[in-house]
Amino acid sequence: MKQEVTLRVIAHIETAFPTKFGIPRQSGLVPGLRGTVVFEPEYRSPDALRGLEGYSHLWLIWQFSEQFRGGGAARGWSPTVRPPRLGGNRRIGVFATRSPNRPNPIGLSSVEIESVEYTADRGPLIHVRGADLMDGTPILDIKPYLPFTDSHPDARDGFAGERAGYALSVSDPRGALELLSPAMQEEVRALLSGDPRPSYQSDSQREYGMEYGGYEIRFTADDDTHTLFVCEVVQTKGTAAKKP
Repeated sequence: MKQEVTLRVIAHIETAFPTKFGIPRQSGLVPGLRGTVVFEPEYRSPDALRGLEGYSHLWLIWQFSEQFRGGGAARGWSPTVRPPRLGGNRRIGVFATRSPNRPNPIGLSSVEIESVEYTADRGPLIHVRGADLMDGTPILDIKPYLPFTDSHPDARDGFAGERAGYALSVSDPRGALELLSPAMQEEVRALLSGDPRPSYQSDSQREYGMEYGGYEIRFTADDDTHTLFVCEVVQTKGTAAKKP
């Protein structure tokens, strides 16, 4: 018998990513990235966070909102997907990946708690680091991270480990990143070194644009030298730039 489950959105997260492009492929890859969990009015009780101060990290369970708006699970599902990290030309079982193209568009992220703030207008806010979520992503649940059971140092990482530690050298020959604050420059360099390009694109002449914190960072990349070149940084129209 087929059962339908109704999930409630309890919060959303605010980050510096207005689009999916450039977001780290996993949580924690860029530890300094900040985000703020903002609860929906129904769940703004400080009592719900009682005891949270005893933990350093959280699990965020969330919805791939862009995938859902695009049809998501309503279009049906495929038992295999083409992970971008494998160049988009190799099929892997969907349950052996973290692809958003799955029966239920649900994501899981491990983040560090930076602080908890109690406000009069928006209720309790959880400020986190290391999130890999787009701005406005719906949060379905929050659970504490337990190192004695959630951490498995000897676990195998399958095909995902094939590119572990891969990084590009980031060059800024025109000094374009100087438009950003020092903290933001560090964050952007870390994001770019992770190579935000789709893995199936390797045209060294192609210019890409990554939006972050109210700016668009335009760049090219040379796979022969493993170097990413920053071309230009421009403030996005109608968006207040965020300088941490």
